[in-house]
Amino acid sequence: MIEKHKQWHEKLSFALLGYFTTVRTSTGATPFMLVYDTEAVIPAEVEIPSLRIMQEAELDSAKWVKSHYVQLALIDGKRMNVVCHGQLYQNRMSGASNKRVKPRRFALGKLLLKKIFPHQDEAKGKFSPNWQGPYVVHRVQIGGALILAEMGGEVWSKPINSDEVKRYYV
Repeated sequence: MIEKHKQWHEKLSFALLGYFTTVRTSTGATPFMLVYDTEAVIPAEVEIPSLRIMQEAELDSAKWVKSHYVQLALIDGKRMNVVCHGQLYQNRMSGASNKRVKPRRFALGKLLLKKIFPHQDEAKGKFSPNWQGPYVVHRVQIGGALILAEMGGEVWSKPINSDEVKRYYV
């Protein structure tokens, strides 16, 4: 290997080989396996023939075509297994992250404060307030969106995410 940092292109092939032949936790397979449906042959096996390389070299073309046709027929099944594995992995991860989340429920008529975002005109500086209001919950939509109304009764047409409001205690 070259020790100079300016010759990174000479190390790139080794880095890519390591990246494409490493098993991913989310899929349970290597990216090379998902694309080509076979395990990668490392460069050392090309220089020094292994039993696997020697066995593949002994096949005639008809047997080789037949074996690859069977592998191509099974690739959809393997990819479906990877998709199922990925979905199970996502479910485990979302379950672990949502374990401590407490759902926020807003009832009609409750008072709320709305967050002031930096791009709004109300955000005038470092010492300006971060919340404005109070507002009244006019309607609760599916997915956590809220339709707010001002204290005077004027209803907003745009919904706001429930993450951007907090309860106002009188």
